[in-house]
Amino acid sequence: MSDGVHLTLDALRTLARSKLVAVGLAPDHAAAVAETMVAGERDGCASHGIYRLLVAANSIAKGVVVPDAVPVVSEPARALVRVDGGGGFAQLAFERGRPLLVDKARAFGIAALALNHVVHFAALWPEVEALASEGLVALAFTPSHAWVAPAGGTKPVFGTNPIAFGWPRPGRDPFVFDFATSAVARGEIELHRRAGKPVPDDWGYDADGLPTTEAEKVLAGAMRTFGGHKGSALAAMVELVAGPLIGDMTSADSIAADGGRGGSPIGGELVIAVDPAGFLGEAVAEHLARAEAMFASIEGQGARLPSSRRYAARARSLAQGVTIPQALYDDIMRIGA
Repeated sequence: MSDGVHLTLDALRTLARSKLVAVGLAPDHAAAVAETMVAGERDGCASHGIYRLLVAANSIAKGVVVPDAVPVVSEPARALVRVDGGGGFAQLAFERGRPLLVDKARAFGIAALALNHVVHFAALWPEVEALASEGLVALAFTPSHAWVAPAGGTKPVFGTNPIAFGWPRPGRDPFVFDFATSAVARGEIELHRRAGKPVPDDWGYDADGLPTTEAEKVLAGAMRTFGGHKGSALAAMVELVAGPLIGDMTSADSIAADGGRGGSPIGGELVIAVDPAGFLGEAVAEHLARAEAMFASIEGQGARLPSSRRYAARARSLAQGVTIPQALYDDIMRIGA
């Protein structure tokens, strides 16, 4: 817990909210956005933690975000929810749409939520974890800016295009995974740039389409998909289901709309929620137990379940707080000063 500034999670939350309000974000947005950042830091996900204060503040300063947007909830169909975020950050739009999504999933067995006209800067796992904690199976998808080259190419077409999944586990933390379809999160490359560290040569290309280990050149060129053509196909799927399917932007549309301002991605998000009881009725406990047997067989041979590292980091942070690198803390303290 050395080589930085130690903070309790409550102190971190207060700091994040105050800095967001200081740069003009409305209090309800600031509370929702800060919670996502605190969750990332709490769970040991530094690239999605309090570092994102710098990202959010930049998007506000560049005029990419509507800081006092009022999300509008509507129901296009019985099992569908739509929230027009009005150009604000996605967190408050999700909060406003989540209760109705949960109600519809329980009523119909499956339901979907489309977030439109929102700004994204964060991971998706807090959203699917929140739904899984309510006993629902959840999937989430969102494009970003066109930063990622398709397999076999070297020019950006896709966003980092994360996919997240949550599965409820009675009496235990949900099974959750969240990964970019790019080889790595863009924030991870940015953290390497800030630290002056090289990146692996399979993370991306420079502006001339050549492999490079310089983080700054990857950020100015194109990132790669993970798993070659498989990640590329998944990235294309995300573009489709969280872009045209819900009437929102592709990653290419998003970066064009940014117009060189360097803000966070603009566009939409699709969230699908399934109530296991909708399929299984009274047999739900029996079949969830079969899922637990699968988890036990994974862990029984020493393999790690996705999200277990985050939950271990969460337990430590809840007890001990977190430590922010001094340089990052200094940058944060200059926000709104």
